[in-house]
Amino acid sequence: MAFKALVLEQEAGKVTAAVRSLEPENLPEGDVLVSVMYSSLNYKDALAVTGRGKIIRGAYPFVPGIDLAGEVVASESELWRVGDLVIGTGWGLGENTWGGFSRMARVRGEWLVPLPEGLTPKEAMVAGTAGFTAMLSAMALEHEDATPGRGEVVVTGATGGVGSFAVTILARRGFSVAASTGKTHARAYLEALGARRLLPREDLGQGPRRPLDTARWAAAVDTVGGATLAALLSRTGRHGSVAACGLAGGHELHTTVFPFILRGVNLLGIDSNTCPMPRRLEAWARIAAEVPKEAFARMTHRVIPLAEVPAASAALLDGQALGRIVVDVRA
Repeated sequence: MAFKALVLEQEAGKVTAAVRSLEPENLPEGDVLVSVMYSSLNYKDALAVTGRGKIIRGAYPFVPGIDLAGEVVASESELWRVGDLVIGTGWGLGENTWGGFSRMARVRGEWLVPLPEGLTPKEAMVAGTAGFTAMLSAMALEHEDATPGRGEVVVTGATGGVGSFAVTILARRGFSVAASTGKTHARAYLEALGARRLLPREDLGQGPRRPLDTARWAAAVDTVGGATLAALLSRTGRHGSVAACGLAGGHELHTTVFPFILRGVNLLGIDSNTCPMPRRLEAWARIAAEVPKEAFARMTHRVIPLAEVPAASAALLDGQALGRIVVDVRA
């Protein structure tokens, strides 16, 4: 039975995107067939759809979308039965193999996790890789003994998907959260998520003022990288931790060993793509348990059909979104 998908084509180095009708035999190999209900539009997806970044590692034509939530309609995997509600993120989905911008997806069973109790498929995609990464970051800080009593925490790129969830999760745990952003008009949005104060983007974006600056924060979640991450490291307090999970501001890191050997600062790398299954399951369970329903609604910037993904991708890269864009693949 034919179904709709957003298909990327590449010709002479230029990427184009269009909704097309496909057949099940067009899908890649895999032992589980999922009827996709929702996906989400992430920074990686926007780069892939617009052709502004080298995200796609598979052959064209290609179906992007690094997230999906839906119902199992056929399974050769002992892990899943018909009717199971599942979430798919990571493992190269939407990068190496066809992803969630499709009404049907065929994937490997070991890539999927069950939809946690209390979470709807739509809410799961409000979270998606962004919320999952934010929860992994919060868990990593927790593992390094970051507690509200130790001082303020900073979240960079705070109006993005990861940043919005990180602000929400940390504030709910009792932390005093400083939200770093260049969007001064987003004050009400960030304060509603739980931020205590806003930090101008340029305060960190120009890099460290000195190799070891005055200690200001107990911990941080950084979605930006580059000079911003270097500045965070120089200002993090003794035995504090910085969870690094993004590179919107650059992939290079110019710093010194001083924060690490003089203050014992921890730089924690967050990899949501190949996160081990026990930690993956814990993170999704905690998203369902810790993020209130009203926060999912507040962080939903828009819900769009497949046909609007190309335009929304360009807008996302141009900084025109607060929070998360959910893709209703059934629309």
